Amino acid sequence: MSSGRRIRALTWARTIEFLRDRSTLGWNLLFPVLMVAGFAVVFSGPTPPMFKVAVLADTVPEAEAHPFLATPQVYFYAEPDQAAAVHGLERHRVDMVLQLEGDGAYWINQESPKGVVLEQLLAGAGGAALQARQVSGAQIRYVDWVAPGLLGMNMMFSCLFGIGYVVVRYRKSGYLKRLSATPLSALEFVSAQLLSRLSLVLLITIGMYAGMDWFLDFRMDGSYLLLTLTLIAGAVSMTSLGLIVAARVTSEEFAGGLLNVVSWPMMILSGVFYSLDGAPAAVQWAALLFPLTHLLEAARAIMLDGAGFMDVADHLLVMGGMSVVFLLLGAFAFRWTQD
Repeated sequence: MSSGRRIRALTWARTIEFLRDRSTLGWNLLFPVLMVAGFAVVFSGPTPPMFKVAVLADTVPEAEAHPFLATPQVYFYAEPDQAAAVHGLERHRVDMVLQLEGDGAYWINQESPKGVVLEQLLAGAGGAALQARQVSGAQIRYVDWVAPGLLGMNMMFSCLFGIGYVVVRYRKSGYLKRLSATPLSALEFVSAQLLSRLSLVLLITIGMYAGMDWFLDFRMDGSYLLLTLTLIAGAVSMTSLGLIVAARVTSEEFAGGLLNVVSWPMMILSGVFYSLDGAPAAVQWAALLFPLTHLLEAARAIMLDGAGFMDVADHLLVMGGMSVVFLLLGAFAFRWTQD
């Protein structure tokens, strides 16, 4: 039997095993329904008000530079890139862009009510007069922004735990020991597990997307084909990461602890629920080490900005590179038995 046939056979066997496990299958089908229902209730209301101002500088000046900087209800953060700050303003991620150096100016989105309020606060704060400049851009609801994060978070848990626990259980039950007596190689085994998990995760994610869109009608400006490619790249990279954890572990409890160590920092730092705009540089740098960050950045660019392939190619390349490295490390470190 050729290598390709062995991988296909093992992929099919793992998929059938999953489908025959009624409790696991039921939970994977029920959980997306519960998430969709919960999101429909929580996010169907108006977006809560929030004020965020990007200051065009390397660091935020002290309040002595302008009285407006002492406004306690406003969060100020430094953004040296004017184009990035204005783009965030157009997408309503930022409520105002402020420039105190040189002639002094501020930008507001004329379609944002929060920008109008901030302009009044700026006028009432006193200090040097600043030139008013306006940009336009339709408001993006919080649910439009957070939807990719929720889908990505569900993919992350499904990829990591779905592959991690299964492989450890195989090793603990002796199933892997029996497979080691066959011509199957470690790379073929982990590849088959990856393909099986990828097909299941994509089906569940597409179902969640359709259900959430039916309830919430969130924004989609880009290509569905490119979004699907992005989801595949993200699922492959996170499943490959889960294979590294499961490569040698023999205890399901220990595997669960390791997977939590991997998944929770990824969920917190990758911007699932909130934007990293204004976060410390070290946090933004650390976030780039996680495949979920690149998945969410690319998915949001496609859905909210209508980004094309070249716009997200760097994220796709990073996830592809991570997948190759993780998969090879998992195959190299893989152990068939508990001994």
